[in-house]
Formats: sequence, structure tokens, C-alpha cells
Amino acid sequence: MPKTLSPPRRPAPELKRLALTPAVSADGAVEGYASLFGVVDLGRDLVEPGAFAASLRRRGASGVRFLFQHDPSEPIGAWTSISEDGRGLKVFGLLNLAVARAREVQALLRQGGLDGLSIGFRAVRSRRGPGGVRRLTEIDLWEVSVVTFPMLPEARVACVKRRAPKASYGQSATR
Repeated sequence: MPKTLSPPRRPAPELKRLALTPAVSADGAVEGYASLFGVVDLGRDLVEPGAFAASLRRRGASGVRFLFQHDPSEPIGAWTSISEDGRGLKVFGLLNLAVARAREVQALLRQGGLDGLSIGFRAVRSRRGPGGVRRLTEIDLWEVSVVTFPMLPEARVACVKRRAPKASYGQSATR
């Protein structure tokens, strides 16, 4: 058979990633930012600092579900700490490794095949800003999911680590 020449391959362009490459844990501890303040998402929403404070005081981390792909039939663990800081909504949780889907999610997080975080919420107070952006000033947070494609592309799992911090329910940043 004659040898066919292929065109030379160009190296793939390097993509800049805002999230850290996840570290691997044996016990399923996860942390990251589920929302960032002052960043417009793909749905034209922008979350303002303090938007989660009332909800976190009312619900605490234990009242916010840890789901896979926003599916209420797919709980995969529990959030142990959810708080606002100067950057956004920081979450810490534990995958429940007795649940098959949680083991699959852990494997995908370790591989880097999955790293998005996304919030499920109800807008309590908001106003329209320039360009039709909805500025969310108060949010009732129901759940935080590990997802393939987050509405806020910068909302990512920062690491899958050895231990989650002790519960600190309802903390919010000092403004």
C-alpha cells in the first residue's frame, strides 16, 4: 500500500482556565465558588455582594442541597459550609461515597472531566441594569450542583481535597 502523507498537525491552542486543577481526595471533600459577585452570567444575571446573606442565615449549609446537574433525584452529598466572601459564594462539602453517582462524580472531578458549579435559587429582590442585566440583590438559595456547563463559566470546583472545614453555617462577608 502506498503511504499517505497527512498535513502537519498544529498544536492545540492552550486554553486559559480560571479554576485550579482539582486535587484528589479519598473521602470526597469538595470546595469551590458556586457564584461570583459582579460577574454577568450567560443568562444576563449579576449577583451582588450580600445577596445570599438572608438565605444562608435562614437555611444554613444543611438546608442547601448538594445535587448533580440540578436534578432533585440526584443528591450526591452534603454541603458542610457555605459562606459569602469578597469574591463570591464559597462552598465546602462532602460527596457521599456510599452513593454510586457521587463516586462517578468524584472520578470525573479527579480526571478533570467535570468541574462546574451552579446554583439553584429564587430571586427575591432584583433590578434591571444597563443592557438588560438582572442585578440580583437578594437570593433564596435552594441548591448547589456539580454540573458540566455552569451558567456562570467561572463558577468551578477549586479542589477535591482531603477534609472539609468544620461547619460554619450562614456566614457572610463583612462589608
